[in-house]
Amino acid sequence: MSDVDVAIVGGGIGGSALGGFLARAGLRVLMLERETVFTDRVRGEWMAPWGVAELRRLGLYERFLAAGGHHLARHIGYDELVPVAEASANPLPIGALLPGVPGPLCLEHVVMQNEAIAQATLSGVELRRGVSDVRVSAGSDPRVAFRDDGAESTVSARLIVGADGRASSVRRQLGFALEEAPIDHLIAGLLIDGAEGWPQDLQAGGKIGDIHYLVFPQGRGQVRLYADFAASDRGRFAGAGGAARMLAAFATPCVPNSEAIAAARPAGPCRTYPSQDAWLDQPYCEGVVLIGDAAGYNDPIIGQGLSITLRDARIVGEILTGSEAWSAGCFEPYASERRERLRRLRASAAFATSLNARFEPRDLERRGRAFGRIAADPSLLMPLLAIYTGPETVDAEFFTDAFHERVFAAGEAA
Repeated sequence: MSDVDVAIVGGGIGGSALGGFLARAGLRVLMLERETVFTDRVRGEWMAPWGVAELRRLGLYERFLAAGGHHLARHIGYDELVPVAEASANPLPIGALLPGVPGPLCLEHVVMQNEAIAQATLSGVELRRGVSDVRVSAGSDPRVAFRDDGAESTVSARLIVGADGRASSVRRQLGFALEEAPIDHLIAGLLIDGAEGWPQDLQAGGKIGDIHYLVFPQGRGQVRLYADFAASDRGRFAGAGGAARMLAAFATPCVPNSEAIAAARPAGPCRTYPSQDAWLDQPYCEGVVLIGDAAGYNDPIIGQGLSITLRDARIVGEILTGSEAWSAGCFEPYASERRERLRRLRASAAFATSLNARFEPRDLERRGRAFGRIAADPSLLMPLLAIYTGPETVDAEFFTDAFHERVFAAGEAA
């Protein structure tokens, strides 16, 4: 007999969502979390509509909404290539793109983590926080050993789930080979308070000069800002004055109401991290399965991390509650769906990067050419629609190199 049915390493949003789902189905679940208190990760606060649908299926939506979850209804692409009046007259109704979902959901990542882990424990998950030195063994008799309050413990489980993030110890210990794309550019993030002058239902994004900016209101005057910029300018928003420089970068006449952002005050750290895709073609072995960032992640330029993680948790949860036989092969449908999902999202991220996060002088002409083709044929934006409705909702032809070339190549459109 195993000590538990499932041992989950990592008590973040993915691990907690899966743990609660399994516990409510009657499984014995142990969850190990290193941190005793969650802190601002400066990302993971915008959830795409397709991720909100997954949140509902995992039983967390109402709890997140009660904790301050804030839906966005409109997107406006204020951009150096688009007159302000024209951009303002053509908002994208992101609150109506996916039936039954009133737009992307924004909430502080720390709040999401706290709510998810609280729901997991209420559902019956046994939680150990502050654990260290976690060691896992796979195979027919999976085990996890760890240090808890100075004492050594070892637990046997029918299955171990690695939900321990990008630097996953579970993944490294078991020798999963993560494929990593080159770092393309950098992304800085900052949470601000006191920005009531910014419309609270409006997200905005576009390229102006040498940054690609994103504005995601969280309600109550809080806004999460992101700025993509060239990797060669690594120190741009670093150090003691980084937050002030970040706010100043958003003060531009190209973006109406940007003065409300520039005059706001930082409500958290200003941090910079790389844009990058990474993936595993087979995120499982006998006795172990990986979910969320532990199994690979998408370039954060399109904000898919939360949605990816929640779908991982839901699919793995349905596999485990739908069968008594938990052999490695039962996770192949999960792996297959995830491979194609991340492949398509890599293509969407590459599209967004080519459209918005190229900063050499020659790129302005390339962008202008792409904008002209898109104006003539709005269906060319389908890779970006997939960001909202889910990659499986858009035809495969829009995630190919040939399609990318059609939009961005020199010369006449194909």
